[in-house]
Amino acid sequence: MNIIEVSHLIKEYKKIKKESGLRGAVKNLFVQKSETVRAVDDISFAIEKGNIVGYIGPNGAGKSTTVKMLSGILQPTSGEILVNGISPQRDRKRVVQNLGVVFGQRSQLNWDLRLGETFELLKRIYQIEDKTYKDNLGMLNEIFQIDCFIDTPVRQLSLGQRMRGDLVAAMLHSPDVLFLDEPTIGLDVEAKYSVRKFIKEINQRSQTTIILTTHDLGDIQELCQRVIIINEGKIIEDGSLDELIDKIAPYRHLIIDFYQSTTVPHPHAELISVNEARSVYRFRKDQITAARLIEDISHTAPIKEVGLEEAKIDDIIRTVYQQGNVAEP
Repeated sequence: MNIIEVSHLIKEYKKIKKESGLRGAVKNLFVQKSETVRAVDDISFAIEKGNIVGYIGPNGAGKSTTVKMLSGILQPTSGEILVNGISPQRDRKRVVQNLGVVFGQRSQLNWDLRLGETFELLKRIYQIEDKTYKDNLGMLNEIFQIDCFIDTPVRQLSLGQRMRGDLVAAMLHSPDVLFLDEPTIGLDVEAKYSVRKFIKEINQRSQTTIILTTHDLGDIQELCQRVIIINEGKIIEDGSLDELIDKIAPYRHLIIDFYQSTTVPHPHAELISVNEARSVYRFRKDQITAARLIEDISHTAPIKEVGLEEAKIDDIIRTVYQQGNVAEP
């Protein structure tokens, strides 16, 4: 069942073109020229309930613009969006009741209140029943242990505590869909672990659908079943991370240390280097498994130690960006 459906979505902006120099500055006061810029250029996709989807791309690719249209903050120039079968543009109030949004660089917490008071305020805004509020706060406390700082004024919270508070605030009203924009930006290793743990647990417990935009590829690798890559307003890749890795980097490297110097060729692997007793093989994952390759080679010469090198996710995403002719983020 699709919980989000996006069809031929376009968002255009008018950009004022200014002339340089003193003469240009004077001219700009009386005559202004503009050009139309497409931030989102005819994209379509559907997301099933309970999925965690990474929505990534370089800076200025259109990620945040898309999320703002999905949540009803921005109106699209054309195209159709449905969240739980409801258009956020035509009935934003109903859609917002089932959305949670966290922007990593912009907190929704009230800095003049204690964290617990902010939660109480959100309880009234979303008209959350007492039992639901208590149950949700208890469940979220199990994940984040917010009891130890729930009475602290928001302005005194650390960055990691504030992010945990924002995530709790976004989930108090039990939304079906959670938009996370750079949720781990600037966080230390421990805080990142807490956020990733939260995302996994809230997805498993409540089948919450999560759209994650991030430049931290560790988030993508640990959390996302599917990756949508947007580039200059267009979707250039859409599929599972494994499919993307197989498409961009179908090869693996097997490193074998023998007990003595030897050269052992194999029909389904390329021997790319031999250094005394160490040999490095390059092979396609769809033609032979590493286990079978090791077994075949071991029949010819005894093996002391093996190692396997996978393509790095950073290199794969960089390759996708380069194929799209854009700069890296």
